[in-house]
Amino acid sequence: MNSPFLTRLRAEWASSIPRELLAGAVATFALIPEVIAFSFVAGVDPSVGLFASFVISIVIAFAGARPAMVSAAAGSVALVAAPLVQSHGLEYLFAAGLLAGAVQVLFGLLRLGVLVRFVSSSVRTGFVNALAVLIFSAQLPHLRGASTATWAMLALGLVLIYGLPRLGAWLGWRALTAIPSPLICVLALSALSFALGLALPTVADLGQLPDTLPMFGLPEVPLSLQTLQIIALPALAIAMVGLLESVLTAAVIDELTDTPSNKNRECSGLGLANLAASCFGGIAGCGMIGQAVGNVKYGGRGRLSTLFAGVFLLILMVALKSWVSQVPVIALVAIMVMVSAETFDWKSLRTVVRHPRLSSAAMLATVVVTLASHNLAAGVAVGVLLSGVFFAVKVSQMLEVRCTDDDAAGTRTWLVSGQVFFASADAFVEAFDVLGAEHRRVTIDVSRAHFWDITAVGALDKVVQRLRHHGCAVEVLGLNAASAVLLERTGAGAG
Repeated sequence: MNSPFLTRLRAEWASSIPRELLAGAVATFALIPEVIAFSFVAGVDPSVGLFASFVISIVIAFAGARPAMVSAAAGSVALVAAPLVQSHGLEYLFAAGLLAGAVQVLFGLLRLGVLVRFVSSSVRTGFVNALAVLIFSAQLPHLRGASTATWAMLALGLVLIYGLPRLGAWLGWRALTAIPSPLICVLALSALSFALGLALPTVADLGQLPDTLPMFGLPEVPLSLQTLQIIALPALAIAMVGLLESVLTAAVIDELTDTPSNKNRECSGLGLANLAASCFGGIAGCGMIGQAVGNVKYGGRGRLSTLFAGVFLLILMVALKSWVSQVPVIALVAIMVMVSAETFDWKSLRTVVRHPRLSSAAMLATVVVTLASHNLAAGVAVGVLLSGVFFAVKVSQMLEVRCTDDDAAGTRTWLVSGQVFFASADAFVEAFDVLGAEHRRVTIDVSRAHFWDITAVGALDKVVQRLRHHGCAVEVLGLNAASAVLLERTGAGAG
């Protein structure tokens, strides 16, 4: 009888080995152009990014929480790391990666991964769409001034990627549907370019590929307070950007696969991966949403696809370097165009006019800020901030204060309904006609209201004091237990 542990192990690692290996290979080919490009952004040799991607993939496959997640050297981290490399050199980047990894491990141990719940679905959609646009725009330099042969090869590559699965399904040829079409695209375009003698840019033209295995070694920097001062802020920025992208990427894969994942473990796993990468001469990294989506699209569901993406990358870069060097860049561009198209949430183009305007505004702001800054973390931060502000505005508008008078008894009653907090406190105060209630017995019924913060409690106290100043006998009714405790702690005199 199988134990629950063995059942879970088989589900995470060996659900379908051929499918996992092929999906991981697709992710590898999608990684190569981006990792090399991001290495140049960070101002480091391509081998630094490629070694990092190999190590991160291996470690995250075991230590991460999200099966089928692809993590590697990423552009957002490269943007943060570039100034440190320019000012202090590569060894300080490795030291910052170590510190960033330690921060990420601590973040996970403190169970702070749940903060992803504060990222609304609108912001997540903006995050995905902005990244899709960035992935596509990163391919444009390969197409500027391109020859007719390059454009023809791109068109052929896209036809193969999208056409072969449909053709295989139509003809009933399982081979065409079992083998991911991006792999067939790479092989076919490489063979065609070689056979026709086409002078197309190759992977070798992107930069010097590594010719040795990564070697373990700690960063060669002084162990001093000055070193800590130099790397502290860059390390914190690398840690936060990496955590944000990885947790959001995990959330996207959760939705695609209809399976949950432990975000706290994902944070710690990323930290361990970055610690290892920094010790093997690699830049820190994070989740790669485009490659992860591609991995899932072509059947990756377990950890084996993530593991093989890293192993296959090392095999291609070292053992098969001479062959990979001759792969036309346009074949990889075709894959990345497919990745960007699959990443983009096309339904959002229709729903943007049907969804509430504030939600659509948060989504669009995330996209605009990300594209303007080329920084996904900045876009998400703005989106989260706007979502919080918009939510506060919506809730503050739910406050209602109704007034009823009993002239015979000389009393006035205000019935308060809704949420009273910093955004609605002023409206709460302004709703009370203090002068019109002079010398009356006043009842403020807050049984349908809740006072959330000291600003709200202060507003209630202000109303009571104003009424008493105008000769009113004030009674507050229906204060719930949580509001009463807050009132008592602040020492307000509403009671």
